[in-house]
Amino acid sequence: MASMSYHISNLLEKMTSTDKDFRFMATNDLMAELQKDSIKLDEDSENKVVTMLLKLLEDKNGEVQNLAVKCLGPLVGKVKEYQVETIVDTLCTNMLSDKEQLRDSSSMGLKTVIAELPPASTGSALTANVCKKITAQLTGAISKQEDVSVQLEALDILSDMLSRLGSTLISFHSPILSCLLPQLTSPRLAVRKRAIIALSHLVPSCSAAIFTELMKHLLTELSRNESTSTTRTYIQCLAAISRQAGHRVGEHLEKIIPVLVKFCNVEDDELREYCFQAFESFVRRFMATNDLMAELQKDSIKLDEDSENKVVTMLLKLLEDKNGEVQNLAVKCLGPLVGKVKEYQVETIVDTLCTNMLSDKEQLRDSSSMGLKTVIAELPPASTGSALTANVCKKITAQLTGAISKQEDVSVQLEALDILSDMLSRLGSTLISFHSPILSCLLPQLTSPRLAVRKRAIIALSHLVPSCSAAIFTELMKHLLTELSRNESTSTTRTYIQCLAAISRQAGHRVGEHLEKIIPVLVKFCNVEDDELREYCFQAFESFVRRCPKEMSPHIPTVIGLCLKYITYDPNYNYDNDEEDDDNAMDTESGDEEDEETGDEYSDDDDMSWKVRRSSVKCLEAVMSTRHDMLQDFYKTVSPALIARFKEREENVKADIFLAYMALLKQTRPMQGWLQSSDIMGKEDSSLTMLKGQVPNVVKALHKQLKEKSIKSRQGCLCLLTELANVLPGALADHIPALIPGIVYSLTDKSSSSNMKIDSLSFLTVILCNHPPETLHPHIKVILPPVVACIGDPFYKITSEALLVTQQLVKVIRPLEKPSSFDSKPYVKDLFSSTLKRLKAADIDQEVKERAISCMGPFYGSQKSVGSTIMHRQSYYSVAKCVAALSSTCPKEAINMVIDFIQDVKNTKSSDSVRILAFLCLAEVGRTMNLCGQKELKKVILEAFSSPNEEVKSAASYALGNICVGNLNEYLPFMLNEIGSQPKRQYLLLHSLKEVISSSSAEALKPYVEDIWTLLFKHCECSEEGTRNVVAECLGKLTLVNPAQLLPRLKKQLTSGSPYTRSTVVTAIKFTITDQLLPIDALLKGCIGDFLKTLQDPDLNVRRVALVMFNSAAHNKPSLIRDHLDSVLPHLYNETKIRKDLIREVEMGPFRHTVDDGLDVRKAAFECMYTLLDSCLDRLDIFEYLNHVEDGLKDHYDIRMLTFIMLARLSAMCPNAVMQRLDRLVEPLRATCTTKVKAGSVKQEFEKQDELKRSAMRAVAALLTIAEAQKSSVMSDFTSQIRANSEMASIFESIQKDTISSTADTETMDTS
Repeated sequence: MASMSYHISNLLEKMTSTDKDFRFMATNDLMAELQKDSIKLDEDSENKVVTMLLKLLEDKNGEVQNLAVKCLGPLVGKVKEYQVETIVDTLCTNMLSDKEQLRDSSSMGLKTVIAELPPASTGSALTANVCKKITAQLTGAISKQEDVSVQLEALDILSDMLSRLGSTLISFHSPILSCLLPQLTSPRLAVRKRAIIALSHLVPSCSAAIFTELMKHLLTELSRNESTSTTRTYIQCLAAISRQAGHRVGEHLEKIIPVLVKFCNVEDDELREYCFQAFESFVRRFMATNDLMAELQKDSIKLDEDSENKVVTMLLKLLEDKNGEVQNLAVKCLGPLVGKVKEYQVETIVDTLCTNMLSDKEQLRDSSSMGLKTVIAELPPASTGSALTANVCKKITAQLTGAISKQEDVSVQLEALDILSDMLSRLGSTLISFHSPILSCLLPQLTSPRLAVRKRAIIALSHLVPSCSAAIFTELMKHLLTELSRNESTSTTRTYIQCLAAISRQAGHRVGEHLEKIIPVLVKFCNVEDDELREYCFQAFESFVRRCPKEMSPHIPTVIGLCLKYITYDPNYNYDNDEEDDDNAMDTESGDEEDEETGDEYSDDDDMSWKVRRSSVKCLEAVMSTRHDMLQDFYKTVSPALIARFKEREENVKADIFLAYMALLKQTRPMQGWLQSSDIMGKEDSSLTMLKGQVPNVVKALHKQLKEKSIKSRQGCLCLLTELANVLPGALADHIPALIPGIVYSLTDKSSSSNMKIDSLSFLTVILCNHPPETLHPHIKVILPPVVACIGDPFYKITSEALLVTQQLVKVIRPLEKPSSFDSKPYVKDLFSSTLKRLKAADIDQEVKERAISCMGPFYGSQKSVGSTIMHRQSYYSVAKCVAALSSTCPKEAINMVIDFIQDVKNTKSSDSVRILAFLCLAEVGRTMNLCGQKELKKVILEAFSSPNEEVKSAASYALGNICVGNLNEYLPFMLNEIGSQPKRQYLLLHSLKEVISSSSAEALKPYVEDIWTLLFKHCECSEEGTRNVVAECLGKLTLVNPAQLLPRLKKQLTSGSPYTRSTVVTAIKFTITDQLLPIDALLKGCIGDFLKTLQDPDLNVRRVALVMFNSAAHNKPSLIRDHLDSVLPHLYNETKIRKDLIREVEMGPFRHTVDDGLDVRKAAFECMYTLLDSCLDRLDIFEYLNHVEDGLKDHYDIRMLTFIMLARLSAMCPNAVMQRLDRLVEPLRATCTTKVKAGSVKQEFEKQDELKRSAMRAVAALLTIAEAQKSSVMSDFTSQIRANSEMASIFESIQKDTISSTADTETMDTS
């Protein structure tokens, strides 16, 4: 903190300099500091910074003023609330000043502060207080101020506030409206326009009463029609309101439209124009542009000539729209439009955009520039040889080069250079004929007085070189070398060197032949006393090394020599004290703070030498990464130099030094074969032998830094040491006592970040894996507590890494490979219990679970304990399939095996598990093998049907069905006879029959179809619904055997007088509908309407199963029902209504219980509605649909849970429709969230209500993803109510976090 205060004081002192450049640079540096997340100002620094920035708003230099304004933005989040209020008070006072420049800068300052305030949705007290202060001042300035310029600025700021923070200002909406309405009759047109804009930003968040008052005022004034001028203004105001909140205007259109129609007949062209603009706004608004975007993205769309003209004209017009969102969408529409219209239309678009780029309207310039970039991105690539691309490029290039060369407005130049860069990047080869004029246009920009122009010119040139001819490239290189040799100005020399580096990065292969001339020039400039120039030289060297490795070979020694010289270049700092410290013993406990203070003492804000050191280190890294052949040379010269520089005082440079050394280690890794290869081991000069000799120096240079306060430095040390331990396993064995304290410090230090702890644990894992256990035994006592603490860390990645360490720790404390005298007992309990706790946690992350399971392995291995396991039931099926495969391969042995399985079933001593497995094996074997020789098999299976164990009965049923598949002639008649004669076994026998129908071929079943059909219809009348469902499934699957014959017979049964039969038939149809293409599909499409008529059946249960069938069709094959929706939907919606005649009371002892017999039908209807959202949204009247969703939000628990999910999906799929019903939808959500369970209710009631609240809040979170919903006063009130209640606020906050992390994952479910 002291260091930061000192740094800030330095900057503030420079801001008082008489030199404007000093003031500018200091303010710029302050801006950079304020933008850092880590900055924390003490109270004194806050006061000084605020005072200085407010003072700089009056600076005589415009650029300093602008920077001071920009600084206010990040400052808002860094100072206390009262400081922000001080800033706002001063800016408001300045706005009324008679100094125009101060007024302007203060207005910009207020806009900047408003833009940085926490959004309204956070309920921030700061936002509320600041808005309160500003609003009172602004409304006063607007109402009473005689100076029009002050009025205009005040209106602009008020518009900004309403746009961002409208809902925070709800208590001020009435006075704001009272202040704005008189401005609509101002004699100044500019004031009227600003008032319209402010009103348009007021309406999205104002209350219904305020909105009605505004509309009433506008309609009253329009009916008076006292002045044509004010009438025009009121009509413009209506159009603007519609653009911002069209969903609210709808209910007033019945009164508005006749008035506008009347004014269309008045002989005033301007008035007519505004009427038509209002009509357009009511019809189109934002959604129209959005819909157009969706249409243009469809491959099938084809526009006729008239439509092309209209679309192009309208989109180009919308680029000037006052609504920023509409502008942005219009720009996006230009992309897909390029491929949908004729070539001359694209040229029209390009001509208009190029013309607009030179406009004096900044917003139009910006949108047109974006439009040009969009069009360029969509043009066919150069490789296609498209004439359209060539013609459009020709038009754009001529305009751009003209704008770059002649334009005095720098912002236009910059945009033109950006667009030219985009074109050259994508379509450079198409522009070959223009390369020469482009080069001629760009070269002069390298000497522009504006640095931004020079940088953009460098980027454009770098995109030109990959596709330009050899002559053009030579001309460019010749120009750069000539200008460098002249060296007329250090500033331009820097630019030319930057240009060389950029060209090399884009087309290094072409630079190679010129390096003989370039390198000597750059070497010469490295000796010039200009740090920035040296930095650019090293950046160029780095680029040449990576992009021209072959041509750079002769120059590598020179480059290495320069790099080694300048990585120690630090003229403002004395390292002697550090060297004395390095000579001391490796004591990790002292000296850290002293070292840091020494570094701060010598820091100099104007010192640029660190940039030279950093660029030279990066250049060295490039050399080491690309020259594996010089590895031994690197260990002789570069490695010692880098180790010596580990003491670097500048944190960013030190990080790059670590990265450079890691690059050297990574290059060394592939040569690890020496560890096993005796012939190479004999080479004393091998790189790994040299590295091994340097390890003590590496540890000596790093071990102290492991306890520095700088997290970045510590992380760098750990990553380097991890790489070293991987390259040389065991090399750190002698140094573990020096390293362990640093690891423990990083794991226990409260300031350590999550990444810091993860890196420390990773390093610890590598040490434990790569070093002998005995070297680590003395340190287990110190290592264990922080590792155990990390296992319990709430962040799953830390826990996961700690479990990995634990896994290795167990192997270290109880090595299995060889006997150990180390006593592990004091440590095992802590490790085991902490790991077991994680394993038992219900909400455990999958990665943590897997690591915890892996961790238990070594525990059990080390304790020599063996646990018994019980085979999972699902694995029985897999075993049975394996047995069947073996029996088909070895048929002779199979008979004895079958006999054994039958004996297992008969044996009364066999466990249920053995009997289940035996039946499953008999099933799988019997499916492919005829078991007619086993005479007692039928009896054994039928006896098992009486078993008390349900799983045994189910396995026996499954076995009978599958054995029957293998021998239909014998077993199917037997089965059908049993079904008819044994009512107690009927259910299980029907399941066996279902297996037969499902698994047998159609051809094999044909002889038995009639018998099965007749039998099944006899059992349709069974009173047990479970049995009827199995019958229905059998009927459905049997129909698939011969659909042409059996489907009409099913349809005929719809006229049965029995509700049971009708419901069974409808359910059977459900089983004929799958997501696969089947022969029955065409037949079903022709008669599905008859089955859907059962939605009108007088029987409640028939209607329910009809809804289930409809849902299955909508989910699996929507094409079956799409054409019937017009007739089906009224009946579907009718089933969503609560029917009082189906609600009855049942007496249960002293209590009365309400039973709703219609609940299941309603639930089925809502599930159908949910499915239709996915498959048939385009066929739904969404407003009618929303009526029933609204009713569902007030229904039973199950239905409310479903409609909450539906509402969340609708928010994403139909936001505009949802917005129009928002007020009505919010109320049932509010009711759910605020309902309290009666005291004394059972636990389940509390749990159900809690889950309802959560689901309702998920729906609220989904609604808030609609941009306009955030501005709604009803929604704002509701969210404020949620945040005011601590319990609801906590739930809502966690839901919002989940929503952000899985935005694409809207809740879905399968209701088929």
